[in-house]
Formats: sequence, C-alpha cells, structure tokens
Amino acid sequence: MTTAKNQFKPVTDRIVDRLKSIVGDKYVIYADKEKLEVYSHDEVAEARYAHMPDVAVKPVCAEEVAAVIRLANRERIPVTPRGAGSGLSGGAVPIYGGIVLLFDRMNKIIEIDRENMMIVVEPGVVTNDINALIKEDGLFYAGYPMSLETCYIGGNVAENAGGGKAVKYGVTARYVTGLEVVTATGEILRLGGKLVKDVTGYNLIQLMVGSEGTLGIFTKITLKLMPLPKASVDLLVLFETAEQAIAIVPKIVTSAGIIPTAIEFMDQTSVQASCEYLNETIPYERAGAMLLVTVDGPGEEQVTKEYDAIGELCLQAGAIEVYVADNHTTSERIWKVRRNIAEAFKVVSPHQSLEDVVVPIAEIPEMVAGLQAISIKYDVPIPCYGHAGDGNLHATPVMNPAWKIEKWNKTLPKILTDIYKLTHKLNGMISGEHGIGHKRKEYMRLVVSDSYIEMMKAIKRSLDPNNILNPGKIFDL
Repeated sequence: MTTAKNQFKPVTDRIVDRLKSIVGDKYVIYADKEKLEVYSHDEVAEARYAHMPDVAVKPVCAEEVAAVIRLANRERIPVTPRGAGSGLSGGAVPIYGGIVLLFDRMNKIIEIDRENMMIVVEPGVVTNDINALIKEDGLFYAGYPMSLETCYIGGNVAENAGGGKAVKYGVTARYVTGLEVVTATGEILRLGGKLVKDVTGYNLIQLMVGSEGTLGIFTKITLKLMPLPKASVDLLVLFETAEQAIAIVPKIVTSAGIIPTAIEFMDQTSVQASCEYLNETIPYERAGAMLLVTVDGPGEEQVTKEYDAIGELCLQAGAIEVYVADNHTTSERIWKVRRNIAEAFKVVSPHQSLEDVVVPIAEIPEMVAGLQAISIKYDVPIPCYGHAGDGNLHATPVMNPAWKIEKWNKTLPKILTDIYKLTHKLNGMISGEHGIGHKRKEYMRLVVSDSYIEMMKAIKRSLDPNNILNPGKIFDL
C-alpha cells in the first residue's frame, strides 16, 4: 500500500549541497536538531502535531524560492513554507519532513504608493510594522489579526487571517489586490496589481489567499490601504450572564443601525484567566461575561454618538456597567486582556484545544448555550471568547485537572466532534480564521460534502501534480 509519506524522497547531502548553492551556506540549517526543532511546530502545543524538518532554507528573493522549488519538485521532496510560526492549525508543520522554507530575510517593504493607497511588501514583513510605517501618512492596513505584533504578512495571506476588526473592515482577502507567486513547478507568476477591480478571467488571487501554502508560495504581496480613522473609542461592557452578553450582539447592528469596528466576547473564565495572568484589576468578579466594543470614524462627534447609542442599548439589555476607554492607555489596557486570553490558558493548562468555529451572527446565542451543554456532558471546562461581531468564537476545551493525559487524549476527539456537529447544525464552519492545517482536516467531512473536498483535491492536483507544497494539509491525497 502506498502512503503519502513514501511518495517523497529523503533530503540527502547532495540535495543540501544544491540548496547551499542556491541560497548560500549560512542560510541552510541541516543536521542540527536543536536549531531545527523550533520549526517542528507552530503555536499548537500538543506534541502529536509536531514533526521535524530535514532542512531549513532561508531564501532572499523570488528567484531563489523558485530555484528551491524546482529542485524539490524534480527530486520529489516536500516543501513547507513558514512565516513566524504563530499559526494555530499545524499549517506550518512539515509533517513529512523535507524542506522548511523560511522568510526571515524576505522582509522588505518594497513600495508605499500613497497616491493609489497601496503598499507592496515581501512575505516576511511583520504585519504590525506596516501600520507603524504608514501611520504618519494618515493610512492604515485594516486586515488586522490578533497576533499582529509577531505574525508575518505572508502567513496572514496564506491563512486569510482575520481578527477583532473584521466586523467593519473584513479579513485579509479584502485587501490583497496583487500577488507574486512561485508555483509548484518553480515558475514565478504575477497576479493582479494595484487594481481595485479586476475580472480578467478566474479570480486566482482569491484562490491563493487562504490556500495555506498548498497551491503556491508568495514572494510579493500588494495590499490596499485605508484612511486612518481620526477617532476611536472602546467600550468594556459587563453583563451578569453570558446569555445576556451574547444576545445583544446581533441587536447592536440591527437595532442601533451601527457597524462597530469590533465586538469581542469574553466569558468569565476567560476574563479571569487573562486578568490574573496580567495582574489586571478589572472587576471581573461582578460579571458573568463581558463585551469589548470598538467604534471608530472620521470624527469625534460621530464616534461619540455611536458609542452612546451602543452603551444605552447594552444598559437597556441588562448590562451592569459600561466603561469607556477614549485614549490609547485605557484602550490598550482592556485590549491586552482580550489579546492575552490564549496565553493565559497556556499557564492554566498546557492540555487544551483552541478552536475557531464560526456561525451566522444570529446563531451565536444558541452556539454558546450548546457549548455549555457539551462542557457539562464531558465534565471539562470550555471557556469561550472571540469575535462575536462576525460569529467567530474560540471555544477552548481544557483538560479536567483530575484527569490523566490518557483520558484527555481519548475524550478530546469526541468533544471536538460534538462541537463541530453543533456548528454544522447552526449552518457554521469549523474554522473562521486559523485554518484547517493538519489539526482539523479529519473533521472536514462533518461540515462539507465529499464533492466539496474532491473539488479542492482536483485544484491541488492540477497546480501541484507532485504534491510537494505543504502536503497533508486541509486534506490528504
């Protein structure tokens, strides 16, 4: 029986010599277990999702990337592109070994086109650096992932990353207007450009965005920029129960007629863990859940009017208190609580599964209620937080402290199956922003048809006939 693993050939000394001739000796890491170990995993903690690469390579340009890919395709060696390694799906893990392609050196901002409100960057640029650079021009990049201070823009595009601002501004795909892509056969392909509209044939850019490194490797990215809002205010809203907090989310848009920048949900367990991790004194003991709502706009008068309306609506719906953060210091204080929840739970327990389900906004209350029922059924905590404004919730099963790891490993697949079946029942999907990688691929058939998967496989086979680009992710061939 032929397996995916033995479709590929090993990396030999001869291959390593060829790689060194392409990128230079100092940019190839080989036969050094300690240095290679960092590239064996992403932010998924479980060891079973990790796998060591045979070699790590650091190209500096598209031509070097293309040369590496031509070599790998000819020799049938798998290649896994890797950004900052901040992913949560095992997407950058080389599960069949082979070559890990690193983009640390491809970190240049090539052009800032202020007149067209576009920026051209290499994939190794840290996402946060883009906004730091263009802020003085009154511009910003609105594709905002929560890990923006560490993640690379190439990884954001590969995963079609989203974040707290997606309610108003959408996710990464909305801002990618052009790509330079190295194909699985080592050709350099240019797609789109500084165009707001383009229907010249198939939308290949959107096919590549979110493809998790399985269809091509990005070497240049053109992004659309937005005018920087001149005013922004955050509200931290405390509710007695999670049900009250969740129920108000769709009403903020439908009743108030306002599209906030962000609506983040945090249950009490999540807030408590993060506040203790940060030594924060926000009075979480009074609340069963909190919402973090951001409103921004071109002027203070409009923003004030909108946040007053949202605050009043929340109070009418039973909110205990509405705190207003109208300056950078107080805003950063409450956003740090939200951004550090995942890190806080790593301290509470390393044995957990950070999930990424997404449902229609109106189904959020039923989703949260269903998660609570699953928590009771299996006697495990499932803290819940996330981007409630776009229906994307991070439900995180955490191992019961009384359990042994063997029971956790046996029970977790059952918990995830129930969570995903509930998601499917509510017309949702199993990932809103983290991607499938190889962590979630076995659950794909719970939410999509065989025909759906076969269509993706057909695209993969057509563009990557030797299956060398990030094999084993999303589905198996």
